[in-house]
Amino acid sequence: MFEAILPSRELWPGAEAVGPYAERVEPEQSRIDRFISEGYAALGARLKRKGGAQLRRVADAVDAAAFEFAATTDAGLLAAAGRLRAELTRHGFERSIVVRAFALIRETSARRLGLRHHRSQIMGGWAMLNGGLAEMETGEGKTITALLPAVTAALAGNFVHVITVNKYLAERDAEQTRPVYEALGLTVGLVRREQSTEERIAAYGCDVAFCTNSDLVFDYLRDRMALGHRRGRARVLVNGLLDGKGRAERSLLLRGLHFVIIDEADSVLIDEAKTPLILSGGDDKPDVERYQLALGFAGELADLVDFSVDESRNSVHLTPRGRQRLAEMVSKASAADFLWQSRRARHELVEQALSALHLFQLDKHYIVADSKVQIVDEYTGRVMPDRSWERGLHQMIEAKEGCEISGQRRTQARITYQRFFRRYLRLSGMSGTVGESTGEFWAVYGLKVVRIPTHRPLRRRHLGTRLSATDAEKWKLVIERAQEMRRVGRPVLIGTRSVAASEQVSRLLSEAGLSHEVLNARQDKQEADIVAAAGQAGRITVATNMAGRGTDIKLDTEVIEAGGLHVILTEFHESARIDRQLFGRCARQGNPGTTEAIVSLQDELFLRFVAPRLQRLAGWMAANFRSGRMPRLLGGLLRWIGQRNAERLHSKTRRETVEQDKRFDRSLAFAGKSE
Repeated sequence: MFEAILPSRELWPGAEAVGPYAERVEPEQSRIDRFISEGYAALGARLKRKGGAQLRRVADAVDAAAFEFAATTDAGLLAAAGRLRAELTRHGFERSIVVRAFALIRETSARRLGLRHHRSQIMGGWAMLNGGLAEMETGEGKTITALLPAVTAALAGNFVHVITVNKYLAERDAEQTRPVYEALGLTVGLVRREQSTEERIAAYGCDVAFCTNSDLVFDYLRDRMALGHRRGRARVLVNGLLDGKGRAERSLLLRGLHFVIIDEADSVLIDEAKTPLILSGGDDKPDVERYQLALGFAGELADLVDFSVDESRNSVHLTPRGRQRLAEMVSKASAADFLWQSRRARHELVEQALSALHLFQLDKHYIVADSKVQIVDEYTGRVMPDRSWERGLHQMIEAKEGCEISGQRRTQARITYQRFFRRYLRLSGMSGTVGESTGEFWAVYGLKVVRIPTHRPLRRRHLGTRLSATDAEKWKLVIERAQEMRRVGRPVLIGTRSVAASEQVSRLLSEAGLSHEVLNARQDKQEADIVAAAGQAGRITVATNMAGRGTDIKLDTEVIEAGGLHVILTEFHESARIDRQLFGRCARQGNPGTTEAIVSLQDELFLRFVAPRLQRLAGWMAANFRSGRMPRLLGGLLRWIGQRNAERLHSKTRRETVEQDKRFDRSLAFAGKSE
C-alpha cells in the first residue's frame, strides 16, 4: 500500500501525511516567535559550541569501522547495504548503524570514484543527516560529503532530493556520484526542465533525485494544481486519484517531501527567498501601445517633483503633483484604453514604467540576449531565462529596450521558499557561508548551523581594504594590482557585481595590454571551463559574483610556490556572505592564497545604505589622503554599516514576502488556496 513508503513516526517526529504524499504540516509562527528564535540562535552562535567533540567522536567511530568493509568484495558491499537497509528501516538513524553506513559509503566511494571521505566530510555528513546546516569552506568537497546523508537516508526508505543552484551542477553531481549509489543498490534520477511529464515522474520516483530548486518547487505547485481541493487522502480516493494498486495517480510528479539536501543553502534559502515563486500560464495578448504610452508619460515626469525613488526599497512612487500631471497628460492624449480612465490602474502602470526607467539597469539587473530580456541573478551573476518580473514590469522593460513584448501571464499558483522547505520531513543543507544568517536559519527553517573544521589548515591571507574616492581611481588600482601579480606569475581573479562592471574592467585590461578571460551572464555556458582554468600562472579572470560556481580552480605547482591565487573584490555586496564566497575561491584544500578589496566611495553599497553625513566625512578624508591610502579602518567601518543596513532591509523584505503570501491565501479562501 501507499502508506508503506511513509517514514515511521519514530524516525520523523512531527511528520504528518497531510495529502497523497508525505510532508510536514506547515508550522504557524508569530513575529514574536521569530524574534525570540533569531535572538536565541544568534546568542548561541556567539557562545562556545559543544558539538565539535561529538563530531570528532563520530569521525573516530567511522575510522574504526573501516576494517569491516576494507577486505569485502564489491558483491559483499552490496549485500552489506541490504543488511543496513533493514536495520535503518527498523531502528532509524541510530548512531551505531549510521557509523557503519558511513564506513560502507566511504569504502564504496574510494573504489568507484577514487575519493575516500576524510574526517571533515564525515562530520559534515553527520550534521546534515541530523537535520543541520553544515558550514564547510569552499573546496572541502561538499558534493562527496552529500553522499553520506543521501545514501543513508535512501537506505532507510526515504525519497531524497539533492538540490543544486543550476542545471549544470545538478547534471555534474548526479553523473559524478551515480556509481556509488548504483553500487549500493540505489537508483538515481535527474530532473531537467526539458523532460516530459513521464520522464520527470520517473526521475522523482528514484531513491535519490538531483534537481534545481526552481524545478522542484514548480513541480510541487503543479502537483497542487492537479489535486485542486482534493488534498486529503479520503477525497483523493473518492475522486479516483488512486489506482487499483493503492498508489497515487501518475499525474502527480513527486512522491513525497521526505529528505532534502540543499547545496549552497544560503543562496536558496536566504538570497532567493525575497520573492515568491509564481506558476503562471495562459499568456494574454500584449497591449504594446499601453506599455509604450506608459513609458512616454513616465519620461515626461520630473524626479523629486513628480515622483520619488526609494532605491533601498527598490520602489518608485508618484507624488500628489505627479498624479495630477499624469491625469492631465492622459486627458490630452485621449487614451482610449479603459485602464487609463481608472486612477488606480494608471498610477500602477506609470509607476511600473518609472521603475523600468530608473531602477532596473541594462547589464546589471538584466541583459538582452537573442532579442529577449533575461534577468540576471544579483547574487550569482547568472542568467535566469525562465524567470520574469510580475505585474507588467517585465513587459515594460521589454518595451524600454525595444524587444518584442511578451504576453503578461496570469498567476495560477504561488509559494515562497520559506513555506515550501518547511514542509520537508527533514531539511538539511551545506554551504561555505552561512554563519552570518544563523539566527534566520533557525527562526525560519529550524536549521542549526554547524561549523565544520577544514581538512587542512587554512592558508588564506586577507590584505585588507583599499578605499578610493572615485571609481576611476579604484579601477586604476585594480589594473596596477593585476599587473603586479602577473609579473610574479600568480593568477588573479577580479570579482565585480554587474555585467557592466566586468566589461568595463575588461576594456581597461585590454587598454593596458593584459590578456584575460571574462565570465558573466553572457558567457554563462562556458562557466565551468573558464573557472577551471583560472588558476594557471599569470592568468587574469574577470567574473561577476562567484557564489555557488561549484567548480574547483586548479593551481599549477609553480603557482602554489608563487603564493597561489590572488582575489580582488572591486565592490562590496549588500550581503557579507557573497563577499566571503568570492574570497573563498582561493586558498582551498591547504593551498596558499591572498585576497583584498579595492573599492570606491561611489560604490552602490555606500551610496544606498550609508548615511549622507558619513559619506561626506569619508569624502573629506579621501580629499586629504593619497588615493588608496586612506585608513583601512574607514573602509571596514563603511562596509559594516552599509551591509548591516542592507541585511536588515532584506530580512524585513523576506518576512513581508511570507506575510504577503499568507494574505494572498486568505484573500482567495473562497476559491481555494494559492497553491
